[in-house]
Amino acid sequence: MAGPADFLLDLVQETLTTFQQGVLDTFPRLVMGLVFLTLSYVGIKIVLKLAHSALDALYPEEQDLIVSLGVTVIGVFLWFAAGLALLKILGMGDVAASLGTATGFIALGVSYALSGMIADTVAGVYLLRDPDFNPGYRVTTDGFTGEVRSIGLRKSRIQLENGDVVVLANGTVEKKWTREGDETVDAAGTN
Repeated sequence: MAGPADFLLDLVQETLTTFQQGVLDTFPRLVMGLVFLTLSYVGIKIVLKLAHSALDALYPEEQDLIVSLGVTVIGVFLWFAAGLALLKILGMGDVAASLGTATGFIALGVSYALSGMIADTVAGVYLLRDPDFNPGYRVTTDGFTGEVRSIGLRKSRIQLENGDVVVLANGTVEKKWTREGDETVDAAGTN
């Protein structure tokens, strides 16, 4: 008849055997995951350098903010995709699918909540690219007339004649503004 010590010894031995078998079954996936992470790191670094070079060629040096934003967005998407692929390699495909779906819903909610900010950022990109709206130019927009001091991704600063600086959302500025000596220019670029 087996005593409590024999039962405990059998339980520990069975647990160690199951653990050992689990490690042996998981080891190839861990190695594949490590190789994938290494290749992903190198690949993403190369893609980000290429994206940075391409965007640098498109935008002048004073618009480095757009280049940085573009490279950051590309990097976030690539690393997220690599993370989902890694979960799949490690045998957690269901987790990856759920995470991808949940992230889609979260992104939808965030984009809705930040729609005004996103609109200002898009308008800022257009203003930064517009040759008729640059720092030093005199403009009238939203009832203010003054000299454009700076153009950011979300806001533009206009210095009034009395020295005050007005900060306006780019979405407001981009809708309708007039450059001194020019006709009115609207968001579509028409007069």
